[in-house]
Amino acid sequence: MEENLGQLNRQIIVILDFGSQYSELIARRIRETQVYSEVLSYRTTAEQLKQLNPKGIIFSGGPSSVYDKKAPHCDPEIWNLGVPILGVCYGMQLMVQQLGGEVTSADRGEYGKASLLIDDPTDLLTNVEDGTTMWMSHGDSVTKMPEGFEVLAHTANTPCAAIAHHEKKLYGVQFHPEVVHSIGGIALIRNFVYHICDCEPTWTTAAFVEQSIREIRAKVGDKRVLLALSGGVDSSTLAFLLYKAIGDQLTCMFIDQGFMRKEEPERLVKLFQEQFHIPVEHVQARERFLNAIAGVTDPEEKRRRIGHEFISVFEEESKRLGPFDYLAQGTLYPDVIESADTNVDPKSGERVAVKIKSHHNVGGLPKDLRFKLVEPLRKLFKDEVRKVGRSIGLPEEIVQRQPFPGPGLAIRILGEVTAERLEILRDADLIVRQEINRQGMYNQFWQAFAVLLPIRSVGVMGDQRTYAYPIVLRFVSSEDGMTADWARVPYDFLETVSTRIVNEVRGVNRVVYDITSKPPGTIEWE
Repeated sequence: MEENLGQLNRQIIVILDFGSQYSELIARRIRETQVYSEVLSYRTTAEQLKQLNPKGIIFSGGPSSVYDKKAPHCDPEIWNLGVPILGVCYGMQLMVQQLGGEVTSADRGEYGKASLLIDDPTDLLTNVEDGTTMWMSHGDSVTKMPEGFEVLAHTANTPCAAIAHHEKKLYGVQFHPEVVHSIGGIALIRNFVYHICDCEPTWTTAAFVEQSIREIRAKVGDKRVLLALSGGVDSSTLAFLLYKAIGDQLTCMFIDQGFMRKEEPERLVKLFQEQFHIPVEHVQARERFLNAIAGVTDPEEKRRRIGHEFISVFEEESKRLGPFDYLAQGTLYPDVIESADTNVDPKSGERVAVKIKSHHNVGGLPKDLRFKLVEPLRKLFKDEVRKVGRSIGLPEEIVQRQPFPGPGLAIRILGEVTAERLEILRDADLIVRQEINRQGMYNQFWQAFAVLLPIRSVGVMGDQRTYAYPIVLRFVSSEDGMTADWARVPYDFLETVSTRIVNEVRGVNRVVYDITSKPPGTIEWE
């Protein structure tokens, strides 16, 4: 863990990741209690943990059985640190096995919702309602507890659904308290954080902003910083934070590749320059990008070419505007967890950029274009970035901006992208945004947008036969974008949107609604 974060957060809950799909979610739930948490590999040693001085440790779930030959195991010295530990699902089974208990394959697995029947309503389960719903996902079960452990709760199929060694402050739960389906999960997590680990709510937005500004100034000094601005909440929050810290030492570059929504580039540049007085270099490159993907129909090839062109433009413009010592990137904590890679300059020991992680997220910068990195947001989740943005004055229209893909409308036009198709989709997309805003529905969706299909169908308008494109409406709800469900919107709203698109957008004679969830589909069509 970085020293600066250690200074800001004198207390930390560490999550050791054993391969669970929910490890990030555990960290987010802890931070929602205003206590800092961080996800580390299960390979982290007791000595490394001792240096972090955590207030508590959580062992995540995982896909393995503790008896698998390649099952992940922790450093056994961790049990002797004297730090409260909570094992979740696989984490509980590992705790039991390593401390002398027994885990066996259950006669009946338990998956989905189950009623938690509480035997000891104190300590970990204080204020957790008896019979509350918890989310189960396990095939193995504890059949013999280690010495000194007691059963806290059970379910119809699992005799040891929650266990504890009160004296050593070791706890285990066979369910997943971090998921939204576990009704009493947040209360349990708060009990562990506050009652058992004795934490205080010091992980606040104000504290983060204050510390980040100090760190940026100390790191950058009087050097210049370059930021690729996209208009999304990540890069915009980063721009505001950097400008507060270093003022005109910051240069924001906005590359207009021609695939953004109607009037969005102009509005973005005007907002930053005129309203917030943050200088933005507006690079006009629409024709270059359109030529780069002319005739391309494969979505991956589209992305590759757009990425390559972005890098070329970025390189040219940074040399024209430079020199710069630092590149600011809107890297977030999920990016850090998922990539887990660092590129270190052998001379300075600092991380250097070999890829641009911005709104575009499109491949690597040339290796001879080297910057030291400034990544103030790299320990934040998306919801925390929104809180920071709001606290430092970012307008609500950007704070609540729905996710927008780096290649933009180029991947919402299936098949070849042409100037004509871009104009059609921009007009249809504008109507979608106007109507959801008019109905006050914008924040109800994770994403709501239009897609243009590269086919034509027959229609009739004013007694005339038409042969025009269809528009697909895609509205989804989601918590994190990993899974999504299609939104059940009122029919009369869909009718209004459809009528406006067909009547107002030349070249469209049909509107359809996508009712596919993710999985099996994806949110975007390409």
